[in-house]
Amino acid sequence: MPRKPRKKSRNGVYHIILRGINKQIIFEEDDDRRRFLETLGRYKIQCNFKLYGYCLMDNHVHLLVKEVEETVSEFIKRICSSYVYWYNMKYDRCGHLFQDRFKSEVVETRTYFFSVLRYIHQNPLKAGISANVLDSKWTSIGEYLYQSTIVDTKFVLSLFSEDREKSIQLIANYMNEINDDLCMEEKVRVRLSDNEVIEYLRTLGISSSSMLQQMSKGQRDTVIAMLMKLKGVSIRQISRVTGLSKSVVQRGRDRG
Repeated sequence: MPRKPRKKSRNGVYHIILRGINKQIIFEEDDDRRRFLETLGRYKIQCNFKLYGYCLMDNHVHLLVKEVEETVSEFIKRICSSYVYWYNMKYDRCGHLFQDRFKSEVVETRTYFFSVLRYIHQNPLKAGISANVLDSKWTSIGEYLYQSTIVDTKFVLSLFSEDREKSIQLIANYMNEINDDLCMEEKVRVRLSDNEVIEYLRTLGISSSSMLQQMSKGQRDTVIAMLMKLKGVSIRQISRVTGLSKSVVQRGRDRG
């Protein structure tokens, strides 16, 4: 089936997600992140695009960009090819690193532009790897608060206020706000290990699978329903851990 054409932004602004193939790690260490930012900065000059925000996670990257001369597909391809070449040389590997087709969404209003920028800067906080949005090392927030190197901060700051100091304070406050922003995102599927499921059963007083199997149908169904409420478990996993058939787990879930 042919791919759907990428939606074209009327103003050239896009939120981009570059993902590691099969959710592969694309930054093993900080030196890799520094190299990616150097590559991003170099091609920003060569390809003449605007960069308004970034966030480097372990296995994916968020960018907020505006195409000027080249299309977003063209300059993203250049950036990825350059970084992958360097990465493969460093780690003595070959082949793809990024998923073949990056994700993108158009950003055509000022309100959504601000929401996407906040979402990007809050990504490490929401992932639990940073305690403070303003202190995140591998996002563009520092370029807005302190000194810009590769990010076009002047345009964004001017949207908050013509007074630079006031603008910096306003953007810091905005980036810290609790919100319900809904942006295109890299969804990470949470999965519990079998040991975590077993440990949860122990907290319920169930020390073994045989103990669960010997319970009355009503008691057993109650436990199954509680297991199914856990984020990151499946019927197949519960069946494997408890020794109950998948059909029994399914019925127990429905009754519970």
